[in-house]
Amino acid sequence: MNRIRIIGGRWRSRRLEFPDLPGLRPTPDRVRETLFNWLAPALPGARCLDLFAGSGALGIEALSRGAVAVTFVEQHPPAVRALRENLARLQAEGAQVEHAEALAWLR
Repeated sequence: MNRIRIIGGRWRSRRLEFPDLPGLRPTPDRVRETLFNWLAPALPGARCLDLFAGSGALGIEALSRGAVAVTFVEQHPPAVRALRENLARLQAEGAQVEHAEALAWLR
């Protein structure tokens, strides 16, 4: 198992586990920090979509920083399972996990 750290908000510094899957590369801390600094004014109360969710780092970071709802879409069963476990551990409200291929789900 791999680990990723939430960098801001109410779950700051919490570490989450996710499986080692080919092609699963969580968004690095620096990139998430920059992205969420830009989005900070729009994030409280927002509804977000985390397509190709993988570890769920972006969506969980959004929830941690005030988004009211995030839909996570991921096709790999081990990643879906880990994402659901992490959200349960955080007692995250407003999270919905869809086990589906992202482009098909959008259609």
